[in-house]
Amino acid sequence: MSEATVDVADLRSAGKALDGDGRADDAPLRDDIRLLGRVLGEVIGEQAGPDVLELVESTRVEAFRIRRSEVDRAELAARLAGLDVRDANHVIRAFSHFSLLANLAEDIHHERRRRHHRREGSPPQPGSLAATFAQLDRARPGPDVVARELAGALVCPVVTAHPTEVRRRTVSQVQREVGALIRQRDRAAAGEVDDGAWSAALWRAVLTLWQTALLRLSRLRLEDEIDEALRYYELSLFEVVPAINRELRRELQARWPDAGLLRRPMLLPGSWIGGDRDGNPFVTAEAVRRATTRQAETALDHHLAELTALRDQLSMSDRLVTPTDELYALADASGDDSPFRADEPYRRALTGMLARLAATRARVLGQPPAAGPYDHPDELLADLDVVDRSLRRHGAGALADDRLARLRDAVEVFGFHLCGLDMRQNSAVHEEVLAELLAWAGVCADYAALDEPARVELLVGELRMRRPLLRPGAELSELARGELDLLTAAAEQVALLGPRAIPNYVISMCESVSDVLEVAVLLKEVGLLDPGADGGPRCPVGISPLFETIEDLRRAGDTMTAVLDQPLYRALLDGRGGVQEVMLGYSDSNKDGGYLAANWALYRAELALVELARERGIRLRLFHGRGGTVGRGGGPSYEAIRAQPPGAVAGALRITEQGEVIAAKYGEPDRARRNLEAMVAATLEATLLDVEGLGDDAEDAYALLDDLAERARRAYAELVHETPGFVDWFRAATPIRELSELNIGSRPPSRKAGDRITDLRAIPWVFSWSQARIMLPGWYGTGTALESWVGGSAERLERLRSLHARWPFLRTVLSNMGMVLAKTDLDLAARYASLVPDEELRDRVFGAITAEHERTCRMLLAVTGDDHLLADNPSLARSIRNRFPYLEPLHHLQVEMLRRRRAGDDDELVRRCIQLTINGVATALRNSG
Repeated sequence: MSEATVDVADLRSAGKALDGDGRADDAPLRDDIRLLGRVLGEVIGEQAGPDVLELVESTRVEAFRIRRSEVDRAELAARLAGLDVRDANHVIRAFSHFSLLANLAEDIHHERRRRHHRREGSPPQPGSLAATFAQLDRARPGPDVVARELAGALVCPVVTAHPTEVRRRTVSQVQREVGALIRQRDRAAAGEVDDGAWSAALWRAVLTLWQTALLRLSRLRLEDEIDEALRYYELSLFEVVPAINRELRRELQARWPDAGLLRRPMLLPGSWIGGDRDGNPFVTAEAVRRATTRQAETALDHHLAELTALRDQLSMSDRLVTPTDELYALADASGDDSPFRADEPYRRALTGMLARLAATRARVLGQPPAAGPYDHPDELLADLDVVDRSLRRHGAGALADDRLARLRDAVEVFGFHLCGLDMRQNSAVHEEVLAELLAWAGVCADYAALDEPARVELLVGELRMRRPLLRPGAELSELARGELDLLTAAAEQVALLGPRAIPNYVISMCESVSDVLEVAVLLKEVGLLDPGADGGPRCPVGISPLFETIEDLRRAGDTMTAVLDQPLYRALLDGRGGVQEVMLGYSDSNKDGGYLAANWALYRAELALVELARERGIRLRLFHGRGGTVGRGGGPSYEAIRAQPPGAVAGALRITEQGEVIAAKYGEPDRARRNLEAMVAATLEATLLDVEGLGDDAEDAYALLDDLAERARRAYAELVHETPGFVDWFRAATPIRELSELNIGSRPPSRKAGDRITDLRAIPWVFSWSQARIMLPGWYGTGTALESWVGGSAERLERLRSLHARWPFLRTVLSNMGMVLAKTDLDLAARYASLVPDEELRDRVFGAITAEHERTCRMLLAVTGDDHLLADNPSLARSIRNRFPYLEPLHHLQVEMLRRRRAGDDDELVRRCIQLTINGVATALRNSG
């Protein structure tokens, strides 16, 4: 085996341009990409032979020439189409790995630039807590305002298992190994790195990558998805989340010491994996138990490890220091009678605490505890506080502020449960299950036949009584029994782990008061909701309506008005501190009405809900169901949060984190810190500062967006919902059918069998458009809306330009759209369109898409005043220069393999090539679903 030897010093100083112009400070990035590409090429040459290497290298050169517009891509497409399937497989694997390594180089370069700015003492970057507190220092909001607005402050990223994460865990591990080597070289002084040993290690890592299969042999199971999400705690979250909470508390208390802020952590993680059963038959009672138990096990194992390390650290002898009587009491109660620790009270005390925490873990796992367990995290915190006070008494405060402080912060954040697991189900299922229960109990023979007032009256009556509808042994359908068993499991876990274990129940497709009260009755049936007596109803689980379609969003204010005006529900809400969470769906609203209409419907819904909360005297907490792509609400979190309407954040928000976005944000501590910090910083700014910037112009601006959104919705509906044959075109021109064969998630791609757009989940809908490089959900209809409204009027165009400059909402919507348009490539898309067998249909639909794309690009630049789509995003522009040439061969080969497969070629390697191209394209695009 040969191993490439890399001259590290030369690499540091090299600065030659790589395929296009680049800034001098991007030279290290170009060097890294060039280095990783060269090592990968040498590995390919050794492993697959010189002919394969020549094929890959000539393809790479041609792809970069195409990106520089030096040659036409038809020649490369024809050459790749002529490859036999085995050579095609080599090329696909090579360019998938090129993309993956280029992504890694980009991530490391971001870290490098941040280190540089810190070293140089650059001003704090927007999105950092330092920059946010500088803004707050200038604005100087009063302590009463801060105390009111940050009461119940919460920022909660909620991880979900949506199937767009295509990378295997094994591949990610090797990728981290390569990243560690690059960081080692970066941070070492000259001469500290052995070039030969370092190069050999890099070679071995890339070799491992080449010999590791990119595709899973089988579809991920739900238990795999649970475990997959938990690994991010060890990778970054255990370190980063408590640290951010600590910094927040310190900075807020320094500025407003009397405001009583953040009595509990503000940043708390959440999860849907194992609780989201809307359309996922694999989420069962056992799944809920497994998810909550594995989460608790992860938290407790972390605390046990830290407590063990703390015991090793606190070796102080009472021959030299004088601990407190409280500390001695802990030591004496520990049962540790080792003569070797007779003078080490801290170690004896911590031994007892370890025994109790181990007993807690055993109880959670259903094992007999060997000691008296902690019943609540507060008991462990109380013991840690004893240790803290004792250390400070004899001048060891520096030790108290180190590992002990981090452990206390971790126990505050993660408790014994790790993170809250939300439950979710569709309102139609609740109706069906409750109808069966009511009929079995003899309460109502045909609940489905009742009108809304009659349903509400019946449900309120049930919620006033403690008696259950069922008795043990009741004969129920499989659906009803499954739902009740699942809720029973949730009640058991709340009893075992506390109310933070399952904080919310989300109702998909919520449209009425009865949809909310049905869930309340089901929670009562399993003992989670207690109707109470004089004290009123109580329930540890909050009920969160989810509004998803354009029409549901438009009615959200009216629906929630009716819900809050129901006296029994209002009493239940008051018992929970008057906090009402409402979830807003970005995915289905976009699939329903298109990009601009969906974004504006969400904004309008938030305005209505904020006004309602103000009128009814409740605290509103919004839960944003955002995906990775712009078409599903994605885009930079900092800008998205700041673009919310006034009052919509109010110190609290929750946001879903989905698919490949999770790995991108939380796979490494530095990235996790940056992303979580941005989320918290934006929440503080949106809560305590006037970020909308419209003033008295707000109503006129809203009316203008009402008009634009309706124009965009009509244009979108004309294509997607009203064009005959559109569904056939979509299924032929994208790999939607083949996507279902890729083993990237436990959840089915469709809610139900059917051939309509409405039957398809929003995730594969968006994913498929991304694969074909059309990205239609992220822009279609907006160009028509802007052009038809402006109508050639210079005055109207100037009005839009003024709003774009002043209004974060419009600026963010258009900036995100520019990002999508920059990733769109209609020349490549035309090759996918060629897969549509009906020539007339092919030309009609693709002609509409092409015309709207040109219109949208033109109007976007007219409104922003920019000369190119990514003028406001140079980082992405650089990224596209670096990564997109590697996409070129993957797209051509995907189209060719789709053509062969659909023509009847049943070679297993053809199928695998299609799946590999889907994997490779998703990797290079980064936010594809």
